[in-house]
Amino acid sequence: MKRIVVKIGGAILEQPLASLFEGLAELRQSAEVILVHGGGPQTTAMATRLGHQPTIVEGRRVTTDFDLDILNWVIRGQLNVNLTAEAAKCGIEAVGLSGADAGIVQVTKRPPWTVQGKEVDFGHVGDFAKANPTALLALLSAGFLPIVCPPGIDANGGLFNINADTMALEIALAVQADELLMVTESGGVLNAEKQPIRRLSAHEAQQGVAEGWIVGGMKVKTDIGFQCLGRGIQSVWILGPESVSSKTRGTQLRPNTHA
Repeated sequence: MKRIVVKIGGAILEQPLASLFEGLAELRQSAEVILVHGGGPQTTAMATRLGHQPTIVEGRRVTTDFDLDILNWVIRGQLNVNLTAEAAKCGIEAVGLSGADAGIVQVTKRPPWTVQGKEVDFGHVGDFAKANPTALLALLSAGFLPIVCPPGIDANGGLFNINADTMALEIALAVQADELLMVTESGGVLNAEKQPIRRLSAHEAQQGVAEGWIVGGMKVKTDIGFQCLGRGIQSVWILGPESVSSKTRGTQLRPNTHA
C-alpha cells in the first residue's frame, strides 16, 4: 500500500479543517497516512498572552525552559488533541503523538552559534539525529492515523524543540514514504506575478529565491521538498488543504531542470 506523509503548519490550523480531513479520509482509502504539524504562530500568541516575548535569532526561536513549557502546552497539548478530535469528526481513528513518544524523533542539543560576534545558546532546540519509526509503523498497520508534532527527545530523555518541516522530512524517509504533501495557505508556489505554478524544478526554485518570489516559509518548504526528492521520496507536492486528495491545484516539485 502507498504511504504518504502530510505536513501542515500553524497557519493552516487557524482555518476550518473539515476539507483537510475529508481529503485525508479519501487518501486513506488507498494509502497509509501520517500527519505532521507544527504550531509556531499559536505558540507565540500564547507566550504573548502570558506576558513573555520570545527571542528570535536569524528566524530561529530561542527556547528557554518557559518557552519549552509553552510549546508543550500549545503544540503537544491543545493543537495535537484538537486535531485528533477533528479527525474523529470525519470518522478517522487518530492517535496524537510527539516526536518524543517511543523515540520517534531523536535529537541532539543544538550547539551555540556565533551571531554578529556574540555567542547564542538556543536553549532547548534540537538538531535531528535519527528517527525510530517502530511506533508509527505499528499504528499504520493497525489502521490508525498518527498525528505527530514537536518536541523531539535526546539520548538522556531531554525534550527539545525541533522544526516540524524537518520532522516531516525525516519521518517520511524513516517510514519509506512514497509521497510528501506540504499543505500551505497559499495553495502552492506562486511566481513573481502571484500566479500558481503547477510544476517547479530545482533550477526554477533557485531562480525564484534569487529573484525574491520564493522567500520565508515557502523557501523552507521548497528546500525540504527537494531534499526529500534527492533522498529517495518519489513525489513531493506543495498544495492547499482542499487539494490533498485530488491534487487539482498545487505545485509538484521536480528534481530535474525541466518542469
